[in-house]
Amino acid sequence: MTPSLRQQVVETFRQRYGSAPSAVVRAPGRVNLIGEHTDYNDGFVLPMAIDRASWIAVRPRGDGRVRIFSCHHNEEAEFDLGAMTKRPGHWAEYVKGTAWALQEAGYTLDGWDGVTGCDVPLGAGLSSSASFEMAVARAFEVSSKFPWDAAKMALLGQKAENQWVGVNCGIMDQMISAAGKAGHALLIDCRSLAHELVPLPRGTVVIVLDTSTRRGLVGSAYNERRAQCEAAARFFGVKALRDVSVAEFQTRVGALDKLVAKRARHVVTENDRTQRAAAAMKAGDAMELGRLMNESHESLKRDFEVTNEALNIMVECARRAVGCLGARMTGAGFGGCAVALVRAEAAEQFSRSVAADYQAATKLQPQLYICQASDGAEIFR
Repeated sequence: MTPSLRQQVVETFRQRYGSAPSAVVRAPGRVNLIGEHTDYNDGFVLPMAIDRASWIAVRPRGDGRVRIFSCHHNEEAEFDLGAMTKRPGHWAEYVKGTAWALQEAGYTLDGWDGVTGCDVPLGAGLSSSASFEMAVARAFEVSSKFPWDAAKMALLGQKAENQWVGVNCGIMDQMISAAGKAGHALLIDCRSLAHELVPLPRGTVVIVLDTSTRRGLVGSAYNERRAQCEAAARFFGVKALRDVSVAEFQTRVGALDKLVAKRARHVVTENDRTQRAAAAMKAGDAMELGRLMNESHESLKRDFEVTNEALNIMVECARRAVGCLGARMTGAGFGGCAVALVRAEAAEQFSRSVAADYQAATKLQPQLYICQASDGAEIFR
């Protein structure tokens, strides 16, 4: 699928702009293996970049204008880098927001013509927006010739999404899209942005399980969970829940409000699970990684209460299937996707049986994606 998408943006560029692009850039979506709702608690996450991405065919213009055509929206947007105005809800705001964040950070930008396409499923919690922001940042690197710094670009992508687009996201999505590596996941410390590549266990694949339900009411629920986590941090007298050990939590949990205690229990134990999952991956222990993924889902279901019926059914179907080592919801919750660690030789059979079982149980048609861990944002000349 991806090579044809690359060819599509190049061919569309030729047709629209009369010649070949000077470069093609690509930035992947992601799936989080474990470490959910830990990012805004200064904790640890363990995502991997997937082999679905945003692509942009790009050619520098030599002036201060950006002109970009979206194959998905069948629409062209154009703006002046020196006079950008907001059009809330429009897809091109991710381009303008990234340009704004780069300029705010002191980068001198030149304009470009571009054609973009994306095969990251939209709205599924696989970070199509972060992949687009990092592809746009790479396109500006082509036109403006500044050095690429993955962590810095991730922070600027996050700033674009938070302050220009108006979506309150953590740093994980942009960081893995900028700094991923084939065959590996990335353990990220969301406080320091220190990150470490950890290899996927041999003989396994990661399969994304799209429930075909989309997140509802997630904004208010997210804000509520965040406030509860902050209340717990105040109780423990720390900056964020990542500073609370499992042992300390267990010693003092009795004095916490019961609902706040449930939320905090998830975050504290999830940070511990995420670090143990990275250690299991380094040791090549696929069984332990799968067990920790299962534990994570139960915690998200019981203590953080961000699953829904479709996610729970999907995870149950996955765990029953041949070759499954572990499965959990991934992303913010309330719909979207689950993720499973599966023995590679069973991947096709697993996908068929899970899709059939889920459809029989819910009357919904799921989408399953057998994913390879891919490289982060890159330029092809």
